[in-house]
Amino acid sequence: MDIQWKGVMPAVTTKFTNNDTLDLEMFEVNIKAQLNSGVHGIILGGTLGEASTLSNQEKSTLIKETVRIVEGRIPVIMNIAEQTTKNAILAAQKAELDGASGLMMLPPMRYKADARETIEYFKQTANATSLPIMVYNNPIDYGVEVTLDMFEELLNSCPNIQAVKESTRDISNVTRIKNRFGDRLAILSGVDTLALESLTLGADGWVAGLVCAFPEETVAIYRHMVQKEYDNALEIYRWFLPLLELDINTKLVQNIKLAEVATGIGTENVRAPRLPLIGEERKNVLQIIENGIKTRPNLVKFYSN
Repeated sequence: MDIQWKGVMPAVTTKFTNNDTLDLEMFEVNIKAQLNSGVHGIILGGTLGEASTLSNQEKSTLIKETVRIVEGRIPVIMNIAEQTTKNAILAAQKAELDGASGLMMLPPMRYKADARETIEYFKQTANATSLPIMVYNNPIDYGVEVTLDMFEELLNSCPNIQAVKESTRDISNVTRIKNRFGDRLAILSGVDTLALESLTLGADGWVAGLVCAFPEETVAIYRHMVQKEYDNALEIYRWFLPLLELDINTKLVQNIKLAEVATGIGTENVRAPRLPLIGEERKNVLQIIENGIKTRPNLVKFYSN
């Protein structure tokens, strides 16, 4: 499947049972909620997907199940987050065999690779698969920045590198990328609290987090932006911001899973070493979620204009 790198692409959470196995039943409930809301792709095995805790077999199962559920309607994208080039190549090839439509790729994990090493890592992996690739550029959380000069070399060498998940937190980087590469490199905002600003500056889409619990509102913002109904998008976004801020937190997985419980499309179970929230921390997050649900916008009002 050719991927149109645009629109809302949820970085979905991985659902676990009380016995710490994959909860494929609740996983399907959430994926169907995303589909019904009109998302444009599903991303598996990212930070929200607790990728570092998943076995290779579990990753394979998630890809196959998602491919089954979406029935070819939207692309299924697997995140590659590996410590070695060899394992990244193997993971990319296995994802392709399992039916993934594309890949999202982080630089090497743990070891802080320099520019030459990072470029070579991406090149070798990209050249080992036919799948289209979105580079996940998040130097704040992962310590390695893919600069514009590095992208220049990668785009010249790897035609299947087609997009960037822009998570540098520097909003002007959207314009720098557009000025440098035009439509050759699609841009998807990777920071929930900068999504509307990124779309305003010309980003093509949004790799979203709180969409896991609030898919309809997330898609509504994107649609209004595409239709140049900026006042509608802004009104929903202003309501959404306190919830979106739950994504820019070290406990983002626990936060968003609590929100999924509140909207009926997830469970709270996380995989150790993560633990469910307790005490004041839990109380504060639940208050934000409760306030958001109480004041949830009536989307019919916006679509009836």
